[in-house]
Amino acid sequence: MIRKISNQDKDQLYDLVTSIDEFTTEEKEIALELIDDAITNGEKSQYKIFLSVYNERIDGYYCIGKRPLTQGVYDLYWIAVRPKSQSKGIGKKLIDHAEKFVEMNNGNWLLIETSSKDNYEKTRNFYLRNFYTIVTEIKDFYKAGDNLIIFGKYLKN
Repeated sequence: MIRKISNQDKDQLYDLVTSIDEFTTEEKEIALELIDDAITNGEKSQYKIFLSVYNERIDGYYCIGKRPLTQGVYDLYWIAVRPKSQSKGIGKKLIDHAEKFVEMNNGNWLLIETSSKDNYEKTRNFYLRNFYTIVTEIKDFYKAGDNLIIFGKYLKN
Protein backbone atom coordinates (compact mmCIF):
# COMPACT_ATOMS: atom_id res chain seq x y z
CA MET A 1 0.00 0.00 0.00
CA ILE A 2 1.18 3.52 -0.76
CA ARG A 3 -0.10 6.28 1.49
CA LYS A 4 0.68 9.81 2.65
CA ILE A 5 3.03 10.44 5.53
CA SER A 6 1.61 10.86 9.04
CA ASN A 7 3.02 12.04 12.38
CA GLN A 8 3.56 8.45 13.54
CA ASP A 9 5.93 7.69 10.64
CA LYS A 10 8.89 9.81 11.73
CA ASP A 11 10.91 7.15 13.59
CA GLN A 12 10.55 4.52 10.86
CA LEU A 13 11.47 7.04 8.16
CA TYR A 14 14.51 8.18 10.13
CA ASP A 15 15.57 4.54 10.43
CA LEU A 16 15.03 3.96 6.70
CA VAL A 17 17.02 7.05 5.64
CA THR A 18 19.93 6.33 7.98
CA SER A 19 20.08 2.70 6.77
CA ILE A 20 20.99 3.69 3.20
CA ASP A 21 24.74 3.57 2.76
CA GLU A 22 24.70 5.43 -0.57
CA PHE A 23 23.55 8.61 1.17
CA THR A 24 26.24 10.79 2.72
CA THR A 25 25.74 12.18 6.21
CA GLU A 26 24.87 15.54 4.66
CA GLU A 27 22.33 13.96 2.27
CA LYS A 28 20.71 12.11 5.17
CA GLU A 29 20.40 15.37 7.11
CA ILE A 30 18.64 17.04 4.18
CA ALA A 31 16.28 14.07 3.70
CA LEU A 32 15.40 14.18 7.40
CA GLU A 33 14.78 17.95 7.21
CA LEU A 34 12.27 17.43 4.39
CA ILE A 35 10.55 14.67 6.37
CA ASP A 36 10.31 17.00 9.38
CA ASP A 37 8.92 19.78 7.18
CA ALA A 38 6.26 17.49 5.68
CA ILE A 39 5.20 16.23 9.11
CA THR A 40 5.26 19.65 10.80
CA ASN A 41 3.51 21.60 8.04
CA GLY A 42 1.24 18.87 6.66
CA GLU A 43 -0.68 19.93 3.56
CA LYS A 44 0.95 23.38 3.70
CA SER A 45 4.40 21.87 3.13
CA GLN A 46 5.84 22.15 -0.35
CA TYR A 47 7.19 18.62 0.17
CA LYS A 48 4.70 15.80 -0.32
CA ILE A 49 5.83 12.43 1.03
CA PHE A 50 4.30 9.07 0.20
CA LEU A 51 5.22 5.76 1.82
CA SER A 52 5.23 2.15 0.75
CA VAL A 53 3.89 0.26 3.77
CA TYR A 54 3.61 -3.49 4.26
CA ASN A 55 2.44 -4.99 7.58
CA GLU A 56 2.82 -1.56 9.23
CA ARG A 57 6.49 -1.37 8.18
CA ILE A 58 7.68 1.40 5.88
CA ASP A 59 9.70 -0.23 3.10
CA GLY A 60 10.23 2.87 0.99
CA TYR A 61 9.20 6.44 0.36
CA TYR A 62 9.39 9.31 -2.04
CA CYS A 63 9.35 13.05 -1.58
CA ILE A 64 8.00 15.23 -4.36
CA GLY A 65 7.17 18.88 -4.87
CA LYS A 66 6.17 21.39 -7.49
CA ARG A 67 9.10 23.32 -8.90
CA PRO A 68 8.67 27.02 -8.08
CA LEU A 69 8.01 29.44 -10.95
CA THR A 70 6.99 26.67 -13.34
CA GLN A 71 3.73 25.43 -14.73
CA GLY A 72 3.39 21.69 -14.36
CA VAL A 73 6.97 20.79 -13.43
CA TYR A 74 7.62 18.61 -10.38
CA ASP A 75 10.84 17.54 -8.68
CA LEU A 76 11.32 14.10 -7.21
CA TYR A 77 13.56 15.08 -4.30
CA TRP A 78 14.02 11.64 -2.78
CA ILE A 79 13.07 8.08 -3.52
CA ALA A 80 14.45 5.40 -1.25
CA VAL A 81 13.81 1.78 -0.43
CA ARG A 82 15.01 0.05 2.72
CA PRO A 83 18.11 -2.02 1.77
CA LYS A 84 16.53 -5.33 2.84
CA SER A 85 13.46 -4.54 0.71
CA GLN A 86 15.27 -3.63 -2.51
CA SER A 87 14.83 -5.56 -5.77
CA LYS A 88 11.21 -6.42 -4.91
CA GLY A 89 9.48 -3.85 -7.13
CA ILE A 90 8.89 -1.29 -4.37
CA GLY A 91 10.87 1.45 -6.11
CA LYS A 92 8.93 0.83 -9.33
CA LYS A 93 5.61 1.14 -7.48
CA LEU A 94 6.78 4.34 -5.82
CA ILE A 95 7.96 6.00 -9.03
CA ASP A 96 4.75 4.96 -10.82
CA HIS A 97 2.77 6.52 -7.96
CA ALA A 98 4.86 9.71 -8.22
CA GLU A 99 4.09 9.96 -11.93
CA LYS A 100 0.36 9.52 -11.27
CA PHE A 101 0.59 12.19 -8.54
CA VAL A 102 2.12 14.62 -11.04
CA GLU A 103 -0.51 13.86 -13.66
CA MET A 104 -3.37 14.20 -11.12
CA ASN A 105 -2.01 17.63 -10.22
CA ASN A 106 -1.93 18.82 -13.85
CA GLY A 107 1.80 18.32 -14.12
CA ASN A 108 3.65 17.33 -17.25
CA TRP A 109 7.32 16.98 -16.28
CA LEU A 110 8.94 14.99 -13.50
CA LEU A 111 12.59 15.88 -12.92
CA ILE A 112 15.10 14.03 -10.77
CA GLU A 113 18.55 15.31 -9.82
CA THR A 114 21.28 12.88 -8.87
CA SER A 115 25.02 12.48 -8.67
CA SER A 116 27.45 10.95 -11.13
CA LYS A 117 29.34 9.21 -8.29
CA ASP A 118 29.93 5.50 -8.80
CA ASN A 119 27.79 4.53 -5.80
CA TYR A 120 24.77 6.11 -7.57
CA GLU A 121 25.10 3.93 -10.68
CA LYS A 122 22.33 1.58 -9.50
CA THR A 123 20.07 4.60 -8.95
CA ARG A 124 20.80 6.04 -12.39
CA ASN A 125 20.10 2.66 -13.99
CA PHE A 126 16.77 2.51 -12.12
CA TYR A 127 15.72 5.82 -13.71
CA LEU A 128 16.79 4.67 -17.16
CA ARG A 129 14.83 1.39 -16.77
CA ASN A 130 11.79 3.50 -15.94
CA PHE A 131 12.12 5.48 -19.19
CA TYR A 132 13.68 8.64 -17.80
CA THR A 133 16.19 10.36 -20.01
CA ILE A 134 19.17 12.49 -19.08
CA VAL A 135 18.01 16.05 -19.65
CA THR A 136 21.36 17.59 -18.77
CA GLU A 137 24.61 16.96 -16.96
CA ILE A 138 26.65 19.67 -15.27
CA LYS A 139 30.31 18.84 -14.81
CA ASP A 140 31.83 19.18 -11.32
CA PHE A 141 28.54 20.52 -9.93
CA TYR A 142 28.73 19.04 -6.42
CA LYS A 143 32.52 18.94 -6.36
CA ALA A 144 35.37 18.08 -8.71
CA GLY A 145 34.54 14.76 -10.35
CA ASP A 146 30.94 14.73 -9.09
CA ASN A 147 28.58 15.89 -11.79
CA LEU A 148 24.90 16.78 -11.44
CA ILE A 149 22.76 14.57 -13.67
CA ILE A 150 19.17 15.64 -14.22
CA PHE A 151 16.78 12.95 -15.41
CA GLY A 152 13.38 13.87 -16.75
CA LYS A 153 10.22 12.32 -18.06
CA TYR A 154 7.52 14.17 -19.97
CA LEU A 155 4.23 12.69 -18.79
CA LYS A 156 1.77 14.10 -21.33
CA ASN A 157 1.33 12.14 -24.54
